[in-house]
Amino acid sequence: MKLYNYEESGNSYKVRLLLAFLQLDYEKIDVDLMRDEQHQPAFLAVNPRGEVPALLDGAELISDSSAIMLYLCARHRRHDWWSADPAEQAHIMEWLAFAASWVQYGVFTARALVSFGISANGLPHGYRGDSLEAATLRGQHSLRILDGHLKSREWLACGRPTIGDIAVFPYVALAPMGRIELTPYPAVCAWIERFKRLPGFAPIAGLDNPNYRMP
Repeated sequence: MKLYNYEESGNSYKVRLLLAFLQLDYEKIDVDLMRDEQHQPAFLAVNPRGEVPALLDGAELISDSSAIMLYLCARHRRHDWWSADPAEQAHIMEWLAFAASWVQYGVFTARALVSFGISANGLPHGYRGDSLEAATLRGQHSLRILDGHLKSREWLACGRPTIGDIAVFPYVALAPMGRIELTPYPAVCAWIERFKRLPGFAPIAGLDNPNYRMP
């Protein structure tokens, strides 16, 4: 099993987290997004979308972090991180969608603009159309949604951590890299700390020092 990955990509990190939680062995192949390797012919032959992560498992090639996580849980029959119950599946999918919408265009975009100097979201590095103000507003609103939801529960979708939590965690926990503070959202901060205590958890750059990329 091969994972095409960039170490500082939160979407790649989601898959690495699940692989660690499931204790699955894999080969990691790094694709340097800052050098635009994802858009070069060698990688486009693997994933024409020009995105990481991508997972090659035998003859199966799967792109998109959520699709990969669903595949891994189903392939290895890990209903603890996914579910066999239709209602639980629906609630987990709600948070996968939240990660791909509110989180992506909020804290994700703010982090890309502030700490990496790029727009990301599939756009050329030199594109300057994304607005930090809009990303900040979306990010803050998504954090308010999360904080309200987590005031009455420990985990997002079920009474246990699921791939819904994994999908939302990276870019929310890294929000300070986009100059979006987490301290106004105590329930979110408590959830982040719970997540970090899960067996097998591994950190990503920026969790402890959000300014590591700042000049």
